[in-house]
Amino acid sequence: MMTFGRRRAKNALARTKELAARSDGFKRNYRAYVDRIGPAIIMNGLGQALATEQAAASPSPKNDRERAHHELYKSLAHWICGKGEVYEVGEDLMQAIVANNEDCYIRAQAEALAWLEWHKKFCRAYFPANE
Repeated sequence: MMTFGRRRAKNALARTKELAARSDGFKRNYRAYVDRIGPAIIMNGLGQALATEQAAASPSPKNDRERAHHELYKSLAHWICGKGEVYEVGEDLMQAIVANNEDCYIRAQAEALAWLEWHKKFCRAYFPANE
């Protein structure tokens, strides 16, 4: 049986590999945003950090920067809601954050940070850095 921590790492690696076929510009931006979102979550909270990602992505992303913000939001939403790790499967992450109690929010924030630790390491290993 796979431990929860190993499932988290496996998911973070799979998501990194899904995005590896994208352009180098996308990967540079995505890697930079992954590096920055953890501190943003700690300073501002999960909800505000994700709202910032959504705002930077725009409703229909047109360039690598916007696509990278959009995919980072999707990556976190997929782990936190897509697997039912904190919120219901398929639930919209922002809607889940505002509709649920503080205990769920704290759990979601902790889970986002734990998943990002793995994802950040994989992005640093597979994606080019900005110059």
